[in-house]
Amino acid sequence: MLARRTLNTIRRAPLHRCLSSRASTVLSALDLHSSRELAGVYDGEWSGSGEVIESVCPTTGEVLARVNTATPAELQRALERSREAYKVFRDVPAPKRGEILRQIREALAAKRDALGALVSLEMGKIRTEGVGEVQEFIDIADYGVGLSRMMNGRVVASERPGHSILEVPNPLGVVAVLSAFNFPVAVYGWNLALSLAAGNATIWKPAPSTPLCSIAVTKIVSSVLERNGVPGAVAGLVTGGKDVGVGVVESKLVDMVSFTGSEAVGRQVGQAVQSRFGKVLLELGGNNAAVVMPDADLDMAVPSVFFGAVGTAGQRCTTTRRLYLHSSVVQSFLSRLESLYQSVRPGDPLDSATLLGPLHTRQAMDIYHSAVERLLQSGAEILTGGAAYRDLPKPLDGGNFVMPTIAIPQSVDVTDPIWSTETFAPVLCVGVFDELEQAIEWNNGVPQGLSSSLWTRDIRNVGKWIGPAGSDAGIVNVNVGTSGAEIGAAFGGNKSTGWGRESGGDAWKQYVRWSACTLNFSDAAPLAQGVQFSSDSA
Repeated sequence: MLARRTLNTIRRAPLHRCLSSRASTVLSALDLHSSRELAGVYDGEWSGSGEVIESVCPTTGEVLARVNTATPAELQRALERSREAYKVFRDVPAPKRGEILRQIREALAAKRDALGALVSLEMGKIRTEGVGEVQEFIDIADYGVGLSRMMNGRVVASERPGHSILEVPNPLGVVAVLSAFNFPVAVYGWNLALSLAAGNATIWKPAPSTPLCSIAVTKIVSSVLERNGVPGAVAGLVTGGKDVGVGVVESKLVDMVSFTGSEAVGRQVGQAVQSRFGKVLLELGGNNAAVVMPDADLDMAVPSVFFGAVGTAGQRCTTTRRLYLHSSVVQSFLSRLESLYQSVRPGDPLDSATLLGPLHTRQAMDIYHSAVERLLQSGAEILTGGAAYRDLPKPLDGGNFVMPTIAIPQSVDVTDPIWSTETFAPVLCVGVFDELEQAIEWNNGVPQGLSSSLWTRDIRNVGKWIGPAGSDAGIVNVNVGTSGAEIGAAFGGNKSTGWGRESGGDAWKQYVRWSACTLNFSDAAPLAQGVQFSSDSA
C-alpha cells in the first residue's frame, strides 16, 4: 500500500528537472514534452492512468520522460476499440488501404532524421543505425503499398465438371505487436505495414524501456488515419510492463500475436496464444555464426564481421556471436580484427563520428559481465575487451558502455552454454576448423537458427552451404555478414528462433485468413473422388 501511495504521489508531482540540451532538442523535434507525464495509451484517444514508467537514456543515465501506462480497464477498452476498428477497416478496398499506407510512408519520411535521433537517444544505437531503422519502416511501407494491389489468391482446377476452386485471402482481425527494445521502430513497421495492407487493426505493446519511440511513431500514424476518416484504433498503442503484455497475449479479442524477444518469454507467449487457438509469429534468439574459408576475401570479411559483432553494441538479433575460422587464416584474420576492435571508441550515439554506443540497460551490463566471467572460468583467452569502460568524460560516465570482446575458448563444444547461449552484448567467441563440414556442424549445433554467413570464393562451398546439408538458419548468406537484412525477403529464423517470418517475401500470408471456396456453376452436384451416395428411390 505504501509503495502504491508513493507511486501515486510521484505521478501527481510536477516534473521539476532540467533535461540536457541534447535530449530536449531531440524530444522537442517530435513534440514530446518531457516537462509533464506523457499519455501511453492510444485507441483513437490518448489516455493512460496506470503505473508510471521512466524512459532512461542509456548514454547518460538521465531520465528522458515519464509515461502513464495502461490500467487493466484501459487495456480492455483499447482491445475492444481495436476490434471495432477492424470491422470498419476490413471493408476498405485494399488499394485504398495502400493509399493510406503511402501517406504514412510520406509522414514518416518527413520525420526520418528526427525519429532516428530519438531511436539513438532512447535505445542507444548510433545515429546512422537509428536513421537506418526508420528507413526500414519507410521501405516496408513502400513494399506494402504495392502489396495492397497484389495480395492475390489462386484459382485451382477442380476435378468436377462445372466447378472451380478459389483460395481467397481475407483480413484476419486484430494483430498484436509486442516489440523489443533493440529495434523500437522497425519491427513495428514490418508488422504494421503488412497488417494494414491486409485490412487488419493492429495494437502495439512496445518494450517498457522504449515508450517514447512508440508514442512518437503512433502520433505520426494516427494523424494520417484521422485525415482519412479511419478509426485511430486501427493502429492502437498500449504501453506498460509484463501485466499489459500478458493481457494482450491472453485476450481472445486478438487473432494474432507477433512477438519479438527472448526465447524464454517467446516460449510462454507461444504456449499462451496457442492454448486459445490464436495465431502466433515468433522472432526470438539469434546465436549467429560467421564461417571464414581459406579462400575468403579478408578485405571484405574482416570489416563485415567487425560490424556484425560490434554494431548496435552487439544488441541485434542478427549480431555475429560465433566466428569459425579455417586454421590457415586464423592469425591473419584475428590480427586485423583485433586492430579494428582496439580502434573503436565509445561515444555519444547522436555524434555522427561514433561507432560504439552503450548497452541499453544496467541489466544488460550484468549479462555482459557474467558472460565474460563464465569465459574466464572456462579457461578461455580474452583477446581484447572483457570489461566496462572506465573514466569516461561527462555525460558519458553515466552510460552503459562496455568493451567489445573477442574470446577464444579452449575448444568448441556447441552444447556448452559458452557456445549455445545467446549473450545480448558484444561478445564474440572464436573457434578453429579444418573442414567446411565441421564448421557447418558447429553452425547448426546450437538451439537457435536465425542468421549465418559463409565467406568463400569457391562455388562448391557455396553449394554445400545453401544446400540440404548446409546451414539450417533462416538467413543463409554468402560473402555477406550475419547482420543487416533488407526488407524484400522474408526475415526470420528456424528452431528456437521461432520459425516466424516478417517483412517481405511471403510473410504477408500470415496476416490474412485463408479460405478454400469451391464454386459450382453446373446443373449437377457431383461428389469429389467419384463418391456415389444416392438412393435408387430418390
